[in-house]
Formats: sequence, structure tokens, C-alpha cells
Amino acid sequence: MLIEIDFSSDEALYIQLRNRIILGIATSELKEGDALPSVRQLAESIGINMHTVNKAYTVLKQEGFVKVDRRRGAVIAINEDRLRDIEEMRQEMQVILAKASCKNISRQEVHALIDEIYESYGGL
Repeated sequence: MLIEIDFSSDEALYIQLRNRIILGIATSELKEGDALPSVRQLAESIGINMHTVNKAYTVLKQEGFVKVDRRRGAVIAINEDRLRDIEEMRQEMQVILAKASCKNISRQEVHALIDEIYESYGGL
């Protein structure tokens, strides 16, 4: 998996890395059980600090996208606690939908965007 970081972005590097890994899972570039590169390997290949990679992996672990295996390192492991996941998504979507409402984006436009994004992930 090729991970690209935008060093000119205002978004924190660890967030960019986290988001790219989540997108990799959603597009099936990364699958359940796949091992991520070691912190050192990924930091060197991207050209960022090891602490930044470690922070991204820690956030991914807290969010239920990876688990840490003593032998394999960080491994993709999707959290199956659906009620918690749905509640987290509800909270995130409330802000996104409030922004859409403030910008007069219609319900139909929001639904079309959601359908378009889901289609890009293989129509999950």
C-alpha cells in the first residue's frame, strides 16, 4: 500500500496517516489480518518521525482498526462493537450534516454524496 502524506497540509501528519490507513481498509487495499509496516519501516519510507507513526497506530488501535500482536506488530483488526461504532459515527455525522445544513446542501445532495462515496468502496 502506497501511503502519501501532504507535508504542506494543515492536517496533522498522524491524522493523515490514520485516514489513509482507514481508506485502505475501506477500499480493500488492507484486509483483516494484514500486518502494517513496523513503526520504524513506515517512518523511514514516508520520511516522518517514528513518534508520528506510533501516534497514528495508537489512535487506530483505540478506534478499533488495528490490534498489536507481539510477533507481527500492528495488524488490521476491525472492531466488531457495532453499537459503539454506530454511536461514534452518529456524533461525527451530526457535525458534518450541520455544516451541510448551514451551507444549504439538500438531503438529496447529501444522499447522492454518500452513495457516490460508498460506490467508490465497492458498494458496501
